[in-house]
Amino acid sequence: QVQLGESGGGLVQAGGSLRLSCAASGRTFTYAMGWFRQAPGKEREFAAAITWNGGTRNYADSVKGRFTISRDNAKNTVYLQMNSLKPEDTAVYYCAATTNGVLSTSPRGYDHWGQGTQVTVSS
Repeated sequence: QVQLGESGGGLVQAGGSLRLSCAASGRTFTYAMGWFRQAPGKEREFAAAITWNGGTRNYADSVKGRFTISRDNAKNTVYLQMNSLKPEDTAVYYCAATTNGVLSTSPRGYDHWGQGTQVTVSS
């Protein structure tokens, strides 16, 4: 059973940076991994995803050029480096994993989820 745990969220001013981490239990190095976010009153939306070997990365248009997803399979950890943060980036950020090799932008494409970490960007 794969378990995911996010960390690194917090309060930051607009223009600042945060790095989120997602630690996985179990051998997830063959899993594609994704980051999603959910703001109050809104649906969960895709932010970024990465294949098992890091060879392919996808980003939502809203974060492209500001966020970078990466992974360290030796540490079973996936990261989301977030720069130039905006108030509209405020949300709970979730890590997700899937054995499907396709980088889905839909939450339905992922089998395992973390509990989420809050990111708040003040203006």
